[in-house]
Amino acid sequence: MPVYKKTNYGEINISIEAIANLTGGIVSEAYGVVGMASQNMLKDGFAELLGRDNYSKGVVVRSNEGLFEIDLFVIISSGVRISEVVTEVQKRVKYELSKNLEIDFDAVNVFVQGIKVTDK
Repeated sequence: MPVYKKTNYGEINISIEAIANLTGGIVSEAYGVVGMASQNMLKDGFAELLGRDNYSKGVVVRSNEGLFEIDLFVIISSGVRISEVVTEVQKRVKYELSKNLEIDFDAVNVFVQGIKVTDK
């Protein structure tokens, strides 16, 4: 289900995978985020940390009557304030997608799939 846009020059089709890859790159650069996680938890409740090629497994884009929602599945670094990291991810994703794709997202939902403890 690609996203369609009509301009003065013609039509633009943006694939869901393209949106997911762009979003994954935005999220993975955010402070406090270790990376994208698979939306399906692995056995024993562990989350799979996704590589750059698999960001689409950690992003779900939905369209309902012209309104777009996006779900993000992330792994957060320990020692950071989770609520602030999630809020910043939401703001940044909404801004960057609006700026780059000229699509407004009604909701940016963030699901923290795990917390990675870093060695000091």
